[in-house]
Amino acid sequence: MNKSRSFKIVAAALSMAVVLSACGGNGGNTAQPAPSGSPDAAAGGNAPAKPGQVKELSLFIDASWYPVTEWKGPVADMITEKTGVKLKVTVATDDKQLPLMIASGDLPDLVFTSSNIDRLSDSKLSYSWNELIEKYAPDFKIDKTRIAIHTMDDGKFYTVRNSFATQEEMANSKYSLGSDGNPGIAVREDILKELGNPPIKTLDDFVKVLGMVKEKYPEMVPLIMDKDWIEQYFLAQFGTETLLDGWYEQDGKVEYAIRQPKMLDFFKFMNSLYRNGYILAENFALANDQIDDQYATGGKAFAHSHTVSTADTDNIKIKSNQGNFSFKMLPSVLSKDAKVVSSGLGFSGTFITKKNKDPEASIKFMQYLASDEGKKLTMFGVEGVHWTWNEEGHPDFKYNPSDADFVNSNGIKWWYLYNDGVTEGMLSYVPELQKTQALMELKSVRVYKPEIGLIQTQPDSQEKTIKTKIDEMVKNEKVKIYLAESEEAAVAAYENMLKNAENIGLQKLTDWANATYQKKKELFK
Repeated sequence: MNKSRSFKIVAAALSMAVVLSACGGNGGNTAQPAPSGSPDAAAGGNAPAKPGQVKELSLFIDASWYPVTEWKGPVADMITEKTGVKLKVTVATDDKQLPLMIASGDLPDLVFTSSNIDRLSDSKLSYSWNELIEKYAPDFKIDKTRIAIHTMDDGKFYTVRNSFATQEEMANSKYSLGSDGNPGIAVREDILKELGNPPIKTLDDFVKVLGMVKEKYPEMVPLIMDKDWIEQYFLAQFGTETLLDGWYEQDGKVEYAIRQPKMLDFFKFMNSLYRNGYILAENFALANDQIDDQYATGGKAFAHSHTVSTADTDNIKIKSNQGNFSFKMLPSVLSKDAKVVSSGLGFSGTFITKKNKDPEASIKFMQYLASDEGKKLTMFGVEGVHWTWNEEGHPDFKYNPSDADFVNSNGIKWWYLYNDGVTEGMLSYVPELQKTQALMELKSVRVYKPEIGLIQTQPDSQEKTIKTKIDEMVKNEKVKIYLAESEEAAVAAYENMLKNAENIGLQKLTDWANATYQKKKELFK
């Protein structure tokens, strides 16, 4: 998955040289370049850094898996140069650390979180962006959809999540395809060839090939699945419009996922994969998300279910291990019913806490990151060093965006404390990569419904208690369906799961969800 070592050394050296020379990148698609070392007028933000005047703000990242842990590298350096702000970063040790900090009142200047958005959207803990923008950054403009999504019951919004885009924004951006966080399945090219290259244009075709593999290569696992990506690809093929813990809309009303009429067909399909010996029972108990990679890149599996990047990343590892085979992606659409409904509201948001020592510098820092220049610097890297703007309307990268080592070491992407799904989605437009084609196919069947994503239970509420119990129950019961010894047993297990949900309080939860949904839809009018 790495570029060559020599390329890294040359690129890193070039990167630092250009950063230190303060080349003023302006995002590449505006008429006039910004003066060196200063934010352009549209970018706003703080005054550029001057020697001895850089302000340091503390940042807590509420994600223990975060791949970057220090404010360093050419992107971080350029952001500091443009804004006069640098960050002292702390990454969470676990998911309990931030709740404990909130309880104790021991908060840093800034918090970047996904799982504690509702908790920190509280005037006792955070400054509202409304008041900071009005007081310190009146030219910081945020569109009404993002404001609607984040406005709390007190009429204020306290953050704006990154990685969000509307249907219209994505439709208007041909080269914005979405992130790596989309499902995909890759299959061995050499084995397909030995089988006579049977076509795989439908789910039935795929299942037929799995059967051929099982018969001809009995020592091989026909399909290995990443433990966190077991359902997503197939749910999309059945057009369920939701994951197992989500909501779907029908005739203007929402229903919980397992009530989706197509859900039973999905479960029957998964059960048939197990009963035919195409997937392993132990796949549902993998200890970590590296085991499936080892099966695939070690030559023990024919198909590998993970993300749209699976073939690209597997092939890098195989080449690094001097393997003599390769993977290619299956089509993202293998069914006429295939559909993806994006109800996502974005990933994480940055909060300016009431402990913040410089709210003015903080909101202007966010304003710079939200500018066209700031978003491209954060997501693509330093213009001219890491990328150039193609006249067709997308960045041409000088590195492989799937090379995590290069991306992380240069501080690319992960400082997206404010960004959007459009800019992030362009990071995936690399014509020579297989994931690009996979994402283009997914884009053709994706529909955006952020109002469904606003059906969120509040902490300590009765609805949250009910939903948590149902979600946990489904996690346990679904495996019984997958591993049932007959289709009749699978159907019985599915019906038992529905009955359990009803007994926990599913109808009461659904009534609340519909009332919330009707109320939230009004925000978008």
